[in-house]
Amino acid sequence: MLEVLGVGPLATIQDQGRPGYAHLGVSRSGALDPPALERANRLVGNPASAAGLELSFGRFAARVHSDTVVAITGATAPVSVDGQDVSGVVAVRAGQTIEVGSPTAGVHCYLAVRGGIEVPPVLGSRSTDTLSGLGPAPLKVGTQLTFGQEQGIAAAEPAALEYGDEIRLRVRFGPREDWFRSAEELTWNRYQMGMANRIGARLNGPALARSVAVELPSEGLMAGAVQVPGDGKPIIFLADHPTTGGYPVIAVVHPADLPLIAQARPGASVVFRGP
Repeated sequence: MLEVLGVGPLATIQDQGRPGYAHLGVSRSGALDPPALERANRLVGNPASAAGLELSFGRFAARVHSDTVVAITGATAPVSVDGQDVSGVVAVRAGQTIEVGSPTAGVHCYLAVRGGIEVPPVLGSRSTDTLSGLGPAPLKVGTQLTFGQEQGIAAAEPAALEYGDEIRLRVRFGPREDWFRSAEELTWNRYQMGMANRIGARLNGPALARSVAVELPSEGLMAGAVQVPGDGKPIIFLADHPTTGGYPVIAVVHPADLPLIAQARPGASVVFRGP
């Protein structure tokens, strides 16, 4: 068992999400940086589908009540066990405390425990969806989590993404690029990362001018949709996005690039480019 002793701005249980329910108004959810969670699971011998912890801006502490093995991936952050700095795959004994500090690069750390985090699945996933409220509640001090059965052996860690101060995102225009004076402006401009959460990321920078001024009936949305509200500043939707929206979507970010924007720190430079 793992007992939560401290949490930062947000700590949730995540796996690879619950696809296939958009027609019911339920987004996929799941880890904002799926490759990072998969790496953590591989390092402790879990299948890719196992649930782990997503620690937004770190500042997490927990005591383990049984011997286990953990791995932390994703954002670069200091990790310690009983005050001793550690890294990579760590064997933790019963009674020891593991702490994850504030990241120095990236935003979201992923903590995997051998056997995976065991909570009841909802629509086939153990992920917390912060928009709909599906899945387990965000972690708080005193939350106690149990581990599943060990299922495999540790595997080599694949290469990690690098989280820099400039984020380059591949996009494909549409479905409403014709609602703008020049859709290509999106790739000419340089934006800065603004406020972000699990639902989406707001960008600061030049406003995109509309050529069609009428209101748009609500349409379907997907992760990576670049929606442009009335102020002309793009919003990139992430894992817990709504499934419909009433502002035009000028483009969609390549799925492989979504972890980069999810891990972008406030003020980071964001540049869009063609596919």
